[in-house]
Amino acid sequence: MVRANGAVSLRELARVVQTSEVTVRRDVRALEAEGLLDRRHGGAVLPGGFTRESGFPQKSHLATAEKTAIADLAAGLVEEGEAIVVGAGTTTQELARRLARVPGLTVVTNSLLVAQALAHANRVEVVMTGGTLRGSNYALVGSGAEQSLQGLRVSRAFLSGSGLTAERGLSTSNMLSASVDRALVQAAAEVVVLADHTKLGTDTMFQTVPTDVITRLVTDEPPGHDDRAATELQALADQGVQITVAGGAAGPSSAPGVDSAPAGRQPRRDVPLPGQRRNHGAGPGQPLRSALLGEQPPGERAARVADLRRR
Repeated sequence: MVRANGAVSLRELARVVQTSEVTVRRDVRALEAEGLLDRRHGGAVLPGGFTRESGFPQKSHLATAEKTAIADLAAGLVEEGEAIVVGAGTTTQELARRLARVPGLTVVTNSLLVAQALAHANRVEVVMTGGTLRGSNYALVGSGAEQSLQGLRVSRAFLSGSGLTAERGLSTSNMLSASVDRALVQAAAEVVVLADHTKLGTDTMFQTVPTDVITRLVTDEPPGHDDRAATELQALADQGVQITVAGGAAGPSSAPGVDSAPAGRQPRRDVPLPGQRRNHGAGPGQPLRSALLGEQPPGERAARVADLRRR
């Protein structure tokens, strides 16, 4: 399946072979030891290390439920009449489908898929960058795309990528895509990263958005066994990134700092501009606390991290 598609999720593998994800994970580990594939959080890809990037058909089959939940939450951040930029990716494509219902919206994008999702939205204006078409992800890249973004100013940028770590921020495997993403970030007052848990802790070749520039991360709740993703979430929050977690079918996570919302609306929290990091009343030298964990003494905070990992 990996040879045919380039990538596959553990959930899909378990469904096809009619066994548990635990069993599939063990077998994938054995295949990786033989050099036949590379494990990724939530799935497996063809070997290739930092430089390999899966194409759109492969990415579209990974973490589909998680991407849908993330897109639902992210759409709740967009206000009527806003001007935003939306980067390329399968998660941002899901977001675009939901933005078609926001009246008076202006969306600037370098993604043909995002533009296509909004093409028939009567109340949404779509502005596309110039550039050279990159067929693997249906995005416009190169100097033409970057130059068309000069002088642009919008309220928010919504971006995805190949990996996200607290150390390097958002990254991707392609240099041209990374360069355009950086130009999109320069045009926005706030930066919202959309990344499912399979990308947390994954580092790829080209940095697109440093951690200190990311205003908010919208993600899904990591599985209970995924200590690495939970640890990465905490590290991102400690650096001042606001965390919004989709809790699956039951809706958003009930983590402290995530406000409840009326029916039909997504939770919202105040989002400061990049560079205005949250101190939550902390004194000099006191570590920043995450919106995910709240202000807690060290003992309670450790217990909360352990609880997050169990969930």
